[in-house]
Amino acid sequence: MTVPVTVGLNGTPASMAAADWGAREAVLRGLPLRLVSAWEWQPFSYAPLAGSEMPEQWSIRVPEETAAELRRRYPGLDVTADRLTGPPPEVLCEAAKESELLALGSTGLGPLAGFLLGSVAMATVAHTERPVVLVRAYEGEGGEAGGGDGDGGAAEADDGAVVLGIDLSSPGDETIRFGFAAAAVRSAPLRVINGWNPPPYFGHGIGDDEGRRAEAIDRVAESMRAALAPWRERYPAVEVAEEPGIGRPARLLSEAGAGAGLVVVGRRATPRRPGQPRIGHVAHAVLHHCPAPVAVVPQAPPPAAA
Repeated sequence: MTVPVTVGLNGTPASMAAADWGAREAVLRGLPLRLVSAWEWQPFSYAPLAGSEMPEQWSIRVPEETAAELRRRYPGLDVTADRLTGPPPEVLCEAAKESELLALGSTGLGPLAGFLLGSVAMATVAHTERPVVLVRAYEGEGGEAGGGDGDGGAAEADDGAVVLGIDLSSPGDETIRFGFAAAAVRSAPLRVINGWNPPPYFGHGIGDDEGRRAEAIDRVAESMRAALAPWRERYPAVEVAEEPGIGRPARLLSEAGAGAGLVVVGRRATPRRPGQPRIGHVAHAVLHHCPAPVAVVPQAPPPAAA
């Protein structure tokens, strides 16, 4: 069975940008596109209802019109639109189970202020078992999919590199695989970033010399090469740049996202406490501040100790 690229649609400009991004991603991957909406979304949605149109009627009309527009703009793309019922995070997580990935929209507040990441998106990212991509709606995008002409918004960033953030203490095969695969389907270079925070004594006169700092970065670079070696062999056509850096990982990834087509980060699947899944501080910060689409990939929990 061929799984689709799925987009959560609620009528906001952000979700329309996500629909266009999802259509282009489906074309790249040779997969169908599924648009999912829930009429219970009206408390959270833009929902510019006209006249006496009821939310339930609107939840049928807008996905169908969006699907028709995407079929026109992407000939040959298999597009379906489904209206589902239930709490939005549950609906989206259930739809994601049968998807290659799930795309959602994020409302941009500008390059400094970051994202308005709603409770539905946050809950979905924290709970879903599949990769979720948050797509920013750029200023000036309208209510049509992709901003109306297909040339603005998130499409402008798709020509850039794929940026992959890895944690060397737990690299996560799922995250690395997603990053390499995304770069491969785009024929784009892959920038792999690991941020290293120096210990407190750096910068306080004890051991604060360039030689020791360079040695530490060299050790990080060697660990990165070892972690990525099998993936380089699996994806020989992908051009890979390993970029160990000094600083907070979230800041390095957000800065790299300024010219990227996609930023990929991992999320540990193991909750801090039972029943309370979490996104993680690095992924949370990148989602709020990165200008590029951000893919959050759940990582399998580590094997239990014997």
